[in-house]
Amino acid sequence: MSSSALSPAAWLRGSRRPSWLSDPKVLRTEVLGGLVVALALIPEAISFSIIAGVDPAVGLFASFTMAVTIALVGGRPAMISAATGAVALVIAPLNREHGFGYLVAAVVLAGVFQIVLGALGVAKLMRFVPRSVMVGFVNALAILIFMAQVPELTDVPWAVYPLLAAGLALMVFFPRITTVVPAPLVSIVVLTVVTVAAGIAVPTVGDKGALPSSLPVPGLPDVPFTWDTLTTVAPYALAMALVGLMESLMTAKLVDDITDTRSSKTRESVGQGVANIITGFFGGMGGCAMIGQTMINVRVSGARTRLSTFLAGAFLMVLCIAFGPVVSDIPMAALVAVMVMVSVATFDWHSIAPKTLKRMPAGEITVMVVTVVCVVATHNLAIGVVVGSLTAMVIFAKRVAHLAEVTAVTDPDGGTVVYRVTGELFFASSNDLVGRFDYAGDPDKVVVDLSAAHIWDASSVAALDAVETKYAQRGKSVEIVGLNEPSARMHDTLSGELTGSH
Repeated sequence: MSSSALSPAAWLRGSRRPSWLSDPKVLRTEVLGGLVVALALIPEAISFSIIAGVDPAVGLFASFTMAVTIALVGGRPAMISAATGAVALVIAPLNREHGFGYLVAAVVLAGVFQIVLGALGVAKLMRFVPRSVMVGFVNALAILIFMAQVPELTDVPWAVYPLLAAGLALMVFFPRITTVVPAPLVSIVVLTVVTVAAGIAVPTVGDKGALPSSLPVPGLPDVPFTWDTLTTVAPYALAMALVGLMESLMTAKLVDDITDTRSSKTRESVGQGVANIITGFFGGMGGCAMIGQTMINVRVSGARTRLSTFLAGAFLMVLCIAFGPVVSDIPMAALVAVMVMVSVATFDWHSIAPKTLKRMPAGEITVMVVTVVCVVATHNLAIGVVVGSLTAMVIFAKRVAHLAEVTAVTDPDGGTVVYRVTGELFFASSNDLVGRFDYAGDPDKVVVDLSAAHIWDASSVAALDAVETKYAQRGKSVEIVGLNEPSARMHDTLSGELTGSH
């Protein structure tokens, strides 16, 4: 039967029907996962608002619109996007120097940049991120999540520490009793009830800032629509777009690995752009994928669908507007306990086990350490990934360069010498090529056999030209043989065209 002949009921039973519609257990997991994430988002969004120098409501509105929009248009189900610290750091100087209207304009323009970059295929660059960089990224993320909790544990009343310990104990042991309700949600509820009932004076969510009492209203950025405005906003918008895409695509790849599923990185790139444009028009500070909250949703709560992402944003506004006084009473110790558990679960402990380090090549360990150090030092995951990837490429090029070998065999009659070149010829390996020939001592006829080699770039062609030139200066002829088709094509196209002396 063709799909067009399916009845509506049969179609609903098909693969297009969301799993949470047909499975109550999945629905419960998604709903409770979204609720836990919403609770964890509130203090984070307020903190990021402070970093950006804006009202707390701006960060909360951004988290609401980002999560709801990306749930519909994003490429990675169950991933959480909201206001983030990386984006806040990028746009804070713009807000400080030019005002809030320029910040909003930058958010909208960053969204446009992300859509363009997504359409151009920037997501394909993810294939150049090595596994060692990915491991370093994950470990650095875990360290940053933990470091972000330290200020909440310094210069605080002594009661915070037993509350933190109790929260951690609940999350470790409660799942042994039942997994019907997420342990982080139980921990937050229990600690809130205890502190309120016993009147324990500890820092709460309400101490972070006032929660909004109404929904955001759409509008245009309050800036003059001139060329000067565009040139002022564009650099910040481009930086925000690149940082946001980098963090979002890396997070999507991480969730792919955890859930053993694939997602469309191009759709995610475009979706991030759409979400930022909408967020800007609603007066939000913009954002990208939130790795900590995504780990709560995917790894801790077990959510797997777009519903949890949508509900995280929806619950966020409901909690702020309808249950503001209750949410304000949640002790920060409860949320810190959740994030500490997330950091422990996120860290790849296997990667630093002595057994693993003994077997791992030194170059791989170096790349992982460089990535971690750069991220922790700059508090910018994008910088760490770029530096780590560049380090990996340099180490790879150095390793491959040593695989190019040159061996010489002289014919018995002494009239010809054959040089057999093996390996990959590119800028790193071909630079040594010129010095591997005996220009003065060789006979008049020289054959360079490249049947076991491959030419990758113009540097290699230039090196072969240099070899021919040095022999020609001594009145000797060179014949290059054995080129495979791609190498021959590159050699024929570029040979003699690279020095400008012809």
